[in-house]
Amino acid sequence: MPQPGGENGRTEATESTSLLPLASNASHGPDIWGQNDEHRYTKWPKHVAHITWLTVSSNYVNVLLVFVPLGIIAGLLHWNPTLVFVLNFFAIVPLAALLSFATEELSAKVGQTIGGLMNATFGNAVELIVSIVALLNGEIRIVQASMLGSILSNILLVLGCCFIAGGWRGGEQRFNSVVANAMASLMSIATVSLIIPATLYAALSSGETKVQDDNIALLSRGTAIIMLILYLLYLFFQLKTHSSLFDAEAQAEDEASETHILSPISAGVVLVVVTLMVAVCAEFLVDSIDAIVETAHISKTFIGLILLPIVGNAAEHVTACIVAYKQKMDLAIGVAIGSSLQIALFVTPFLVILGWIIGQPMTLHFQGFETVIFFLSVTVVNYLIQDGKSNWLEGAMCLGTYIIIALAFYVYPDTAGDIGSMLKQFFTSA
Repeated sequence: MPQPGGENGRTEATESTSLLPLASNASHGPDIWGQNDEHRYTKWPKHVAHITWLTVSSNYVNVLLVFVPLGIIAGLLHWNPTLVFVLNFFAIVPLAALLSFATEELSAKVGQTIGGLMNATFGNAVELIVSIVALLNGEIRIVQASMLGSILSNILLVLGCCFIAGGWRGGEQRFNSVVANAMASLMSIATVSLIIPATLYAALSSGETKVQDDNIALLSRGTAIIMLILYLLYLFFQLKTHSSLFDAEAQAEDEASETHILSPISAGVVLVVVTLMVAVCAEFLVDSIDAIVETAHISKTFIGLILLPIVGNAAEHVTACIVAYKQKMDLAIGVAIGSSLQIALFVTPFLVILGWIIGQPMTLHFQGFETVIFFLSVTVVNYLIQDGKSNWLEGAMCLGTYIIIALAFYVYPDTAGDIGSMLKQFFTSA
């Protein structure tokens, strides 16, 4: 008998038509678990394979997933450290994209408030995992450089690319200046949290090293707790009291994720599996850094500040540029500066507290040169976004600033003296 709904009695397929055979249409009777051997042994494997394919094909960068097994094998078999670093470097890029994809799929189904908290937690999961691994290994310089590099890559590299992508066709792009200025103000608070420990280090007498370290550790831990509280208040501001200000961004997100592939359980499984793979690849990556420094003559600061952030933020970079090209500048600004806020007010303070718990001397006392670079970068970005408008030339300015900083850290050795040490003479002689 012809089926209704289509021409010549054929049922027309739509975007919502299931790719798996429905039980009621199956030729072997109703789909009741255990009544049909074919369904028992083929339904779920087919379903899992289908969902896996849709997940893997969700982003072009996932072609790099071939590096994941290669990187793990290279690390387990102790291949050349440079090869281990390169393979795991490229392996983390698609894993970061999968983490971002699974987080978006899961947060879309659990509500705005919990979704916002999930994005805060998993949005920078790669940087967090790499930094935790480095912190456990006592690589404080890698952790600090990675945190600062993630912030700089977002507010200069990503934002600059967004301004260029949005303004490439000419004219000016407008965005919500109130939201942008709120984010920029919080970034200014983050710079204060780094400047004060650096200034305290410079002001304390060089003859009291133990007391100096204890004081900076106490200041850093207290500041970290306050910054975490500020970040929670910002989430409450964004999701509750002033959610109307973020309506444009929320609408753009809903538009971008109109169709969803993963169920909450599937998304949770993907998050767990990918997080474990990121942790393994990060372990091999961090272990090979010392050999890279010796053989390639690249400083740990450059690796942590320039190379690792590009890996961790690759998926976010692409997403932000795409939405900016579509003239959704509020969402692009939210991705670029919002990610920086997560690093500055959530991830970095969390690592300070974690270092306190596990006995690692992780503090907010960054090198003086790095602190100055951070302050100048935030100042430049605040100046560019305060009018609520952007164009491609401003994007070029951001990119130019980031390239200058990258060159500076390429020639900046790990053995360089701290500016604070030189400033001590000013404070002690006064």
